[in-house]
Amino acid sequence: MRKKVLRITTVPVSLKLLLEGQLNMLNRDYEVVAVSSPGKELEEVGKREGVRTEAVCMERRIALVQDFKSLVDLIRLIRKEKPWMVHTMTPKAGLLGMLAAWICKVPVRMHTFTGLVFPSAVGVKKQLLILTDRITCACATFVNPEGKGVKDDLVRFGITRKKLHVIGNGNVNGVNVDFFDRTDEVLLCAQAIRKEGCFTFCFVGRIVGDKGINELVEAFLKLVSEFPACRLILVGDFEEKLDPVMPVVRQIIFENEQIVFAGWQDDIRPYLAASDVFVFPSYREGFPNVVLQAGAMGLPCIVTDINGSNEIIHDQVNGLIIPPRDKDALWKAMKIMVTDETIRREMGDRARNIIVNRYDRHLIWSEIQRVYAEL
Repeated sequence: MRKKVLRITTVPVSLKLLLEGQLNMLNRDYEVVAVSSPGKELEEVGKREGVRTEAVCMERRIALVQDFKSLVDLIRLIRKEKPWMVHTMTPKAGLLGMLAAWICKVPVRMHTFTGLVFPSAVGVKKQLLILTDRITCACATFVNPEGKGVKDDLVRFGITRKKLHVIGNGNVNGVNVDFFDRTDEVLLCAQAIRKEGCFTFCFVGRIVGDKGINELVEAFLKLVSEFPACRLILVGDFEEKLDPVMPVVRQIIFENEQIVFAGWQDDIRPYLAASDVFVFPSYREGFPNVVLQAGAMGLPCIVTDINGSNEIIHDQVNGLIIPPRDKDALWKAMKIMVTDETIRREMGDRARNIIVNRYDRHLIWSEIQRVYAEL
């Protein structure tokens, strides 16, 4: 009889985007049940991964009444399922899932930190976030920071004294290097996006303040005043409630002819293939998948010196690293990419090999299988 594992995230899109293929892989040796808030994405995950799903309403934001109800619902679910392991990911699911599993005395309680919110928070909110992460770790039997930077922050802020385990070279799922490649099909689609004679920067992610969009737009405007044959492609959605960009920046994005707002795209490969450089000036990350994906597509990257990004990108090797929130440093890095073709091509040539050798999905899966077996 296979041991049962509950994989819990706050919202189903995390299961859908972050764990593609992994649940199906684990389901060969374990009975995997995917748990998150209800939604069509949860149903899609169940069908795609071939696993059973259970819906428990959870709020991403602080909502004490709903959080208590979610905790009770998780306790009921765990008592019904009697799993060998509860493995949580994302902050709210980690807090409630680990607490519920501890109350129910689940033998193995594993939490994966995909990123930390509190280092960039201030005041009472910061202290509350630190407290919730401490509770999560206290209830867990196995704490898995996604990368070395996340691990260092957990130690630096005294979140836990438990042993911290980074799996493989970091990241929760690795990158599908066969999918993220410049295949003939991808290059054909990229032809409709590429603009000949125009140097193209590409950003993929949420169009919000803490992804560095305000600085990116300002740096690009300064760059294009000197090098008119440049453009910037933005792939992703705006978020009006959580950290929106400045109104003037939003206006520039829609009105400037050299900024292409592509919106959300199910397949980002053609946009990466149609670009010369990937730029990702985020303030905070755990271990950004999109930087892995851009590297696998052979793109040199400009990233900020933050957790995850500075583990994937090595300065002057497969990209450039700049300080976060520094629009002048970002402008200078973009200018180097435009003016020094030799450096840019050398970094691009090295990019894919680094990703394949360190972050191929099958390497990560093998390490996850090993950890589960040891536990």
